[in-house]
Amino acid sequence: MKYKYWLWNAIGAIGLILTLGISMNVQAGLFGFGGDSWKEEVLLHDGKKIIVKRSQTYGGRVEPGQGGTVKEHTISFDMPQSGRSLSWKSEYGDDLGRTNFNALALHILGDTPYLVVEPNLCLSYNKWGRPNPPYVIFKHEGRSWQRIGIAELPSEFRSVNLIVNDSRQREIDELSKQFGYVTVEGINKINSSLTQSEYKTIMREPMSFDPGWCAEMVRTGDGWSGLGLFKMQGSLEACLLYCNREKVTEQNCPCNKLLKGNEGGISAGSN
Repeated sequence: MKYKYWLWNAIGAIGLILTLGISMNVQAGLFGFGGDSWKEEVLLHDGKKIIVKRSQTYGGRVEPGQGGTVKEHTISFDMPQSGRSLSWKSEYGDDLGRTNFNALALHILGDTPYLVVEPNLCLSYNKWGRPNPPYVIFKHEGRSWQRIGIAELPSEFRSVNLIVNDSRQREIDELSKQFGYVTVEGINKINSSLTQSEYKTIMREPMSFDPGWCAEMVRTGDGWSGLGLFKMQGSLEACLLYCNREKVTEQNCPCNKLLKGNEGGISAGSN
């Protein structure tokens, strides 16, 4: 009898654990801890509309007091002319602790799609070359997405037509109820709260930024370093040795830019 009593208690405990696990997983989906997905009605430059599927998972590096960080972000759609299905993924960056990009616009010319995205916060902005205007642009060529410059983006593309602030999941869900997707009007409503000029239209000319919002940094072997530490080395030779010690790649090492012409070092009397 004692054995049976123990067995039934054990089975009950296992059942409770499984039930709690299922409940927690359901709540994770409801509250966005695991991931979110939705659809958007995207207005193209020629007046055509397509339905775009978007999804994102969470689990990146979270700072104290902050909410869930987007780990990966995927956009999927069917081309209106050929009907072929394409997708683009902003993957997790180990060097960033989060996804690389935030999506801004999807445009199509003929049977060629273009994506306009922005670096995701300061580290990503440094990683992707501190672009100005602050966009990274991809064009689908052959079987893959290739980065292109702003000058290669067709001039017809002017609108930011994707939901930019994709953290407003409750509002996205509410606007999706009637049609199963967020309409063009819903997208514009969500984006209307953004005041930055780069979100109002796709900028073509360099913008004047306050340099204080994101200091220029260099990727090292185990993190990021500000330019000041490289300047402090005093000479080009010492700076290059510092790059080597910190495992900075030759491409990323800023020494030639900072200390070219100072091969001999800073003299004792210099300021």
